[in-house]
Amino acid sequence: MRLVWPWQDRKGRFSWLKGITFALMLGFAARFFYQAYGAGDYGMFPIALGGMTFWSGVWATVILLLALAVTPATKLLRWPAVIDVRRMIGVTALLYTLGHVVIYFALRMWNLTFILNEVATQLSLILATLSTVGLVALGVTSTDGSIRRMGAANWQRLHNLTYIISALALLHVVLARGTYTEQYTLVGVFVWLMVWRVLARHGRATDPVALVLLAAGCAVFTALLEAGFLFVRRGYELSWTLGNNFDPAMIDVFIPPAWQVLGMGLAVALAAAGYRVLRPETKRGAAARKDAEPEKVPTFGTR
Repeated sequence: MRLVWPWQDRKGRFSWLKGITFALMLGFAARFFYQAYGAGDYGMFPIALGGMTFWSGVWATVILLLALAVTPATKLLRWPAVIDVRRMIGVTALLYTLGHVVIYFALRMWNLTFILNEVATQLSLILATLSTVGLVALGVTSTDGSIRRMGAANWQRLHNLTYIISALALLHVVLARGTYTEQYTLVGVFVWLMVWRVLARHGRATDPVALVLLAAGCAVFTALLEAGFLFVRRGYELSWTLGNNFDPAMIDVFIPPAWQVLGMGLAVALAAAGYRVLRPETKRGAAARKDAEPEKVPTFGTR
């Protein structure tokens, strides 16, 4: 069996798309380790393990959402070849998740009794365990051989669990200790990705107006999520949290999650509008993309 490197296509040729994607996947890890050991952003070891545990989970979730974003990218960019990097991104999400688990074990000093007690009693860790087991199942069956052994229909059913697994991972991040804007931003992006799929089913996947409305709706959802969660967990007044979204002094410190989601959503809508002008739709192109239908290949897909 001939070895195919991550930056090569199936014929062993160098692929710029795969090469750049592979470098990006490594870049996330490089940035994380630089913050932990180079810049010391998480503090002195072993105190740093607390921050490393949280942020390694955040990065794993970011990459999982990138895998879910492959389908919208193929539609919005009219670039079916993007589907070729889905498996790489999905497997990377699994590897980052396993790294997150190892760091958590180190944080708990590898005390398996204590860890098992936490996993069995804390909702956040129960969700994390279910998500991790699901990711492992998807990773193990991400090969062409698994598709042949399981049959395309059974393989498809299993890999459709990607969306549930992603939702569980996000709930774990939101329920984790600490309060960070990234928790709500990631949920807002996930909601955008899921609602976009509904728009795609109704033929509005690249409609700029629908995408603008989607961006606005997800931004409002994110703002309400943040306000509601901080009210329940911290006791902050809803009006105070919502008002921070429009406080210039607060915006100078950080960009509120709702505005981050809105900005990303509007950027996608603008790109879709630009592509309509620069690369107008043709019947032949529409038929070709329908035949390629990337949504039939889930996050860890191989085709």
